[in-house]
Amino acid sequence: MMAVAEAFSSQGTVLGAIFTFILYGLGPVALVLYLLGTPARRKARRRAEQAQAAASPLVPGAGDPPDGSRHAPRDPVAPERKEP
Repeated sequence: MMAVAEAFSSQGTVLGAIFTFILYGLGPVALVLYLLGTPARRKARRRAEQAQAAASPLVPGAGDPPDGSRHAPRDPVAPERKEP
């Protein structure tokens, strides 16, 4: 309604009506819909993660370091010493 009033006003323009419609109409509605959709997106993400976890077989030792030990792996690049 504000955009129509802006467009047909003696001092208003169609470009002003377009901006009024976007800033006072589409912007707030899009923000409210995004905020109200947050719980549904969160549930969908959790369901997708659970489905992915259920679909992937658990491989024993998959999280172990490559050498099979329980120690943390060493730095792959040796530290460089300064000349004395």
